[in-house]
Amino acid sequence: MSDSIGVAVIGAGMAGKAHMAAWRNAPSLFGRSLPPVRLVTVGDVYEPLADEAARRFGYARHDTDWRAVAEADDVDVVSVVVANNLHREIVEGLLAAGKHVLCEKPLSDTLHDARAMADAARAAEADGVLGRVGFTYRRAPGLAAIRQLVEDGTLGRVLHVSGRYWTDYGASPEVPFSWRFAGAPGTGALADVGSHLTYVAEFLTGDVRSVNGGAFTTAITKRPIAAGFALRGQAVPLTGEEADVENDDYATFGARLGDGAAVGSFEVSRVAAGHPNGLVVEVFCEEGAARWDQERPSEIALALRSDGARLGGFRQVVLGPDHPYVAGGMAMDAPGVGWGQNQMFEYQARAFLDEVVGNTADPLPANATFDDGVHNMEVLDAVARSAAAGGATVDVPTTEGALA
Repeated sequence: MSDSIGVAVIGAGMAGKAHMAAWRNAPSLFGRSLPPVRLVTVGDVYEPLADEAARRFGYARHDTDWRAVAEADDVDVVSVVVANNLHREIVEGLLAAGKHVLCEKPLSDTLHDARAMADAARAAEADGVLGRVGFTYRRAPGLAAIRQLVEDGTLGRVLHVSGRYWTDYGASPEVPFSWRFAGAPGTGALADVGSHLTYVAEFLTGDVRSVNGGAFTTAITKRPIAAGFALRGQAVPLTGEEADVENDDYATFGARLGDGAAVGSFEVSRVAAGHPNGLVVEVFCEEGAARWDQERPSEIALALRSDGARLGGFRQVVLGPDHPYVAGGMAMDAPGVGWGQNQMFEYQARAFLDEVVGNTADPLPANATFDDGVHNMEVLDAVARSAAAGGATVDVPTTEGALA
């Protein structure tokens, strides 16, 4: 491994492709030297997809069984980007085989499995094998810049935070049934995009201490069944039969964060027509406020009380090399060039490679641990319990080593 790093991706869907591209591009970021990265294999149970993705992104081969990746001597690092209920078996098998694992969020589909995975990761790390979870939006330059403004006192103490993550991938009732529409309440929109929203809120304001007002809605109760393999967003033949949607299309909840004095309100949806990827977070603080919008990722909105009434209000701040991740993190690292979510995956991959090789010369902030992933799921579980109890307040366990 000192001579080169062999990487693999298990799961060749949309997010899997983002990981494939990220491993390819990450070594060129920030000008620091890494051992050469070898793009070894793409794994997916649907062979045509695995083959196409491997060819497209320059991987040497493809596999249809994760066990082949675990047994491969030329693989050191693996991204796991498959259905949540498959994470535990694959991740534990890879860690046991000595592979460093970067797992997509949420860590699993149940807290029981997530905690078992965290136990396995701790044991593996004692032997020098890393398990990390991808909290990709922590790499957004705009969110990282707002975090700096909170921490350095420019914005001051957070009073409250508002966040929404509206998506429309399930807005049409013609979208076929898939694993995303199966599972207990809380495993739908809340687990899919709400997991992002909760760790982003904590990134800016501190840990969620309790949640309240949890409520779920399943707006489209039945989905057509596809005849054969179905990629999201592609038209496929249907069987003429339908399946019941088991989980939430929409979720909302409130929270207390940080030291318990800050409060927040949050809303997530997979049926919000017109919002393909609408993550928006706004923090209100003693000295001002800031907002970041995924649909305008190369800027933040900033308002400071010190501007006074005559000049007060939100201003546009175009992000550039004076803000996190931009300088050296893009081919054209200049203000106003623009970038998006794909770069966040690249920064995430670069940070993992830094940690794998032990880079101490100005490494990027490390990825979240599996314990952080457990905490993220404990927040989601608390929301589900709040919803089941008619919106009651539910405390979130304090997890040692959780997000700071």
